[in-house]
Amino acid sequence: MNMNLTGRHLMAAQTDQADRGSLLVTVLSEKNTPVADAVVDISYTGEPGNTLEELQTDTTGRTGIVELNTPPLEYSLQPSSSMPYAEYTLHITAPGYEPTVVSGTEVLSGELSLQDVHLHSLSESEQPEAIVIPEHTLYGSYPPKIAEAEIKPVSISGELVLDAVVVPEFIIVHDGPPRDTSAADHYVRYKDYIKNVASSEIYATWPRETLIANILAIQSFTLNRVYTEWYRNKRYDFTITSSTAYDQKWSAGRNIFQSISDIVDEIFLNYLSRPNVRQPILTQYCDGLRTQCPNWMSQWGSADFGENGYDALEILRYYYGDSIYINMAEEVSGVPESYPGYPLKTGSAGADVLKLQEQLNAISDSYPLIPKLTPDGVFGERTLEAVRTFQSVFGLSPDGIVGPRTWYRIQEIYVAVRRLGEDMT
Repeated sequence: MNMNLTGRHLMAAQTDQADRGSLLVTVLSEKNTPVADAVVDISYTGEPGNTLEELQTDTTGRTGIVELNTPPLEYSLQPSSSMPYAEYTLHITAPGYEPTVVSGTEVLSGELSLQDVHLHSLSESEQPEAIVIPEHTLYGSYPPKIAEAEIKPVSISGELVLDAVVVPEFIIVHDGPPRDTSAADHYVRYKDYIKNVASSEIYATWPRETLIANILAIQSFTLNRVYTEWYRNKRYDFTITSSTAYDQKWSAGRNIFQSISDIVDEIFLNYLSRPNVRQPILTQYCDGLRTQCPNWMSQWGSADFGENGYDALEILRYYYGDSIYINMAEEVSGVPESYPGYPLKTGSAGADVLKLQEQLNAISDSYPLIPKLTPDGVFGERTLEAVRTFQSVFGLSPDGIVGPRTWYRIQEIYVAVRRLGEDMT
C-alpha cells in the first residue's frame, strides 16, 4: 500500500491536490507555558526550503488556523495505494529557544490538524531538535499484532493488580519493543496518549460512530495494560510500548486531529467489559486488509459499518460479540475535583463554582488572557467571560457552560500550572 514517495515526487504529488484541510500550531515551553511571538514556517515535506506559509504565535502560544492542500477525501475513506494525507514540515523559531523542526505533520481533507510543539531553552550544549512523525499505520508498513488473550489471568503470586479500574493521569510509554533497552520511556498524559494513538491508527475523516468504536477499543486495550500491570509484572518499568506488534502505535511529538480529540474528551472514562469480568477487555484489532484477524475488530471494516449507519456499540458487538458492553472507570487519578454531575453556568452558585473560580485564577497566571475573578461562589458575567476565554484558548466550544469536557480540561490545566509553580519554588 505504501508507495514510499520522497523528495520531488512527494512534493509534486501533494501540490497537485485540490482538497483542503487546516492546521493549528501551538508552541509551548519546556514548562508547558505558551510561547508568544514564535515564528512557524510551513513547507511541504520533501521540499523544506520552500516556505508556503509563515505564521506567528499569539499570547496563548497559538497560531491562526491555516488552510493547506490535501489529497482527495476519498483516499482516506476507502483503502488506496495513494497517501490520503499531506505531509508538512514546520520550522519553529522563538527568541531564547532552540529552533525546532517537525517533519511529517499530517493534514487530512476537511479536518483540523493540531500540532503542539515544545521548545527547549537556548543552551550551547543542545542541538536543534528534529521531530519526525512516522507514516500512519494504515498507510505505512508495521509489524502485525501478536495475538493475546482478551482477559488476563489475575496473579495469585502476590504481584500487584489494581482493585478498581482507574483512569491514570499519566502512563509510561516505552518507545519501542519491550526488550529494546535503548528505547526511551516517555511520561504521557492518558488522554494525550489516546489521542496520539487514535490519530496514528485511524483516519479522522471516518464516520463519528466508527471513530467512537475504535477509540473505545484503544482505551480498553490501554486500561487493560494499566489494570493488570502487564509489563510491571514482567519486571519492566513502563505501562505500554509503542510497538504495533505488542501494543498500539504512539509517536512522540506527532499531530492529532480535532475530531478525534473532541471524542476522546467526551468518552475518556469509558472502556469495554464482559459480564462478571472486572478488568477492561484487551480489545485487539487490525486493519482488516493487509492483516486478517478473526474475532478482532477490522479497522477498515468498522469504517464501512459506520458509513452504513451502524452505531459504535453495534460495530463493537459485530466484532467482539453480543456480550461486550461499555463501562465507566470508577476513578480519575490526578484530578483534584470530580465533575459535580451537572453543568455549571450563569446563575449557578455554591462550592463547585467557588472551586472553579479559584482554579481559573491559578490558570490565568500562565494564561493572562483569562480574566482574574473574585472567588465568591456565584457564576456571574465575569465568570462567564473567564470560562469562555478558557474554552477559546484550549480549543473548546466557547459556550460559557462548564460541562464534563470543560470541567476536566480545567482540572488538567490547573494541575499542570500548580506543578509548574511548585517546581519554581
